[in-house]
This record gives sequence, structure tokens and C-alpha cells, in this order.
Amino acid sequence: MRIEIEYEASWRNSFMDGTNNEQLPKGGRKFIGSMRSLGKPENFIKREITLNTVMGVLNRLIGDQRKLYQSRLEEEYYFREIEQVVSFNDKPKAINHEMTYIRNVSGSTDQNSYTGAIKTNDAIFSSDYTQEFWGVLGLDLPSLFSFVLRKKVEFPTAKWEPLLISDRLEEINKLKPIENAGEANKVYQHLSQKFEKYKGLNAKGLLLQSSLYCSALYLQLDRLSSKYDIASAKTKAGGISGISNNGFTKKDFMGRFTTGEKKKIWGNPYIFEEFVKGEGKTKHLMTKASGVLEIEINVDREKANEIAHLIDCAGVSSFYLGKKGLAYVSKIRV
Repeated sequence: MRIEIEYEASWRNSFMDGTNNEQLPKGGRKFIGSMRSLGKPENFIKREITLNTVMGVLNRLIGDQRKLYQSRLEEEYYFREIEQVVSFNDKPKAINHEMTYIRNVSGSTDQNSYTGAIKTNDAIFSSDYTQEFWGVLGLDLPSLFSFVLRKKVEFPTAKWEPLLISDRLEEINKLKPIENAGEANKVYQHLSQKFEKYKGLNAKGLLLQSSLYCSALYLQLDRLSSKYDIASAKTKAGGISGISNNGFTKKDFMGRFTTGEKKKIWGNPYIFEEFVKGEGKTKHLMTKASGVLEIEINVDREKANEIAHLIDCAGVSSFYLGKKGLAYVSKIRV
């Protein structure tokens, strides 16, 4: 028998990790369609029509609304002996690449934003250790090396407050990596021995300046503890809010010094940017296809009539083919 299914705007991408063909993890499948997740090539997932897609459709057409893996686990699974004689031919008539806005119902937070009024009266900005602590961020690179290696340095004086610190950390994040040699290597070795969490190098073995400055802050925190009461500088876990040994996250840093909650993001454009050598930056968008899916089931006439009868009784008018879109049975031939 042959079943023809016409479909419109069938999505050919997935923005959830894992697969529907296995049991859901305890916390459900993870949303990987955020702008941050799409910075990684493996999270831009392309989908095609597969046998699993077809079997999911056939089960849906006879009235079984369970996940395919759930149906297959049942001893009385209707298509258990039939799956091996099912074949299909996907005939997309139109393939479009569209800018699609994906809504994230879990509500992730913006990495670079905050809400509420800024609290500049926190003790970390008005204590006797303030200038020596935040002054580390005001050092140029040679002075930073001297500081780490316990040479005498002069810390710049400034009116340290959240936005000034945040802006400085963002500047530091943009600094280019440097060669891990000479005095820079001595600094790297010192910080590596001091902090187990300190990484400091990129994939090319270059020294990350952002990691240097952030770990230098932790080094100063440790050194100042012998002179001052620095409890107000630490979080409950003993760290610096929004700053790790290897980097800085604006939303977490500002979260401590603002009256509002972290800013939520409920969606974003689904787009993956890739740099292709010789072509430059290429943008990949959501793929949507329209066409006809032909399903052939090589069974005898009696079984074919039985399947057609089950489809007729279930009365499924329209359904998704893969992810989203609209699909319906246009013809059944026995």
C-alpha cells in the first residue's frame, strides 16, 4: 500500500538536545536554541525525514499518540513486524531558509543585562581595602605582572562603583591573548600553582589576559585578608560575585549590586554564524520544507486494508511532520 502525505513548512532543524526516540531525561530535554548555545556548531542541528519520523507518523495516523520509543516497548506494538517492510520517499518541492524567532519558555537570563537601581553603597566599594582590591583592574599589563610576582606597584585611585568595574572588565575581556613566554610564563606558572581552577590558556596555547586579571583579583583577595576584614568582598561560597578565576559574567556581577532580578530572555532569532575560509562569515537560518512524503508498506492486501481502516477510524485530520509545519494524508492506495 502507498500513503501520500502533503506537508507545508516542515521545520528541518532541532533546538532541543537529545532525541525523541529515547526516554526523556529527568529534567526533560535541554533547550539549545539560545544565542549563546548557537555559538557552538554542534548545537545547530539539521533534521531530515527518517524511518523513525515515518513510523511516528504511521502510529499517529492509527490513533497512537505516545512517543515512538514508548510504543515500541509494548509487546502488542502494532507495527513490530511491519517496520521492516516500510520504505519512504521524501519529495520536497520547496525549501526555504527563514529567520525564525524561537520562544524559550524556560526563560533564560541575559548574560549582559540587569534590572533595577544600582547599589553603589555596598561595603565592597567603601571599605579600607577598596582601592587596593579593585585597583588591580586598573593596572597595565607590565604592572599586573609585577603585582603577581610580588614586585612593588602603585594602584591607581578611582571612585570604584559597579558600572565602572563592569565596563573595565568588559574591556579586559576584549584584550587579545599574548604569548606564554618570559615574564608572562612566570605569572602563568605562579597563578597555576596558586589556583587549581585557573586555566589561563586558549586552544592555541596563548595566555588569556582576562583570566590573568580575574585570577589576580583572587590573588589580591587572599593577600589583603592578612591586613583587612574582607568578608564583605566575598560571596557566601567565598568567591567574588560574577567573577571566576577565568572570566567575568556581567549578569552575575551586577546581580549583587542591583535592586532588581536578572533580566529574563524569552526568545531569540534562530541563527548560526559560521566563518568559512575563502567565503567569510556565513549565516545559517531555520530550514523549512514543503512537499510530499510517499510511504510504501509492502504487506498483503488484507493487512493493507486493515491499516487503511485503522487510519480511517482514527480520523486524524492534520499533524506535525517532524517539528512544526502542517501535514495531512492526501491519498491512500491499496
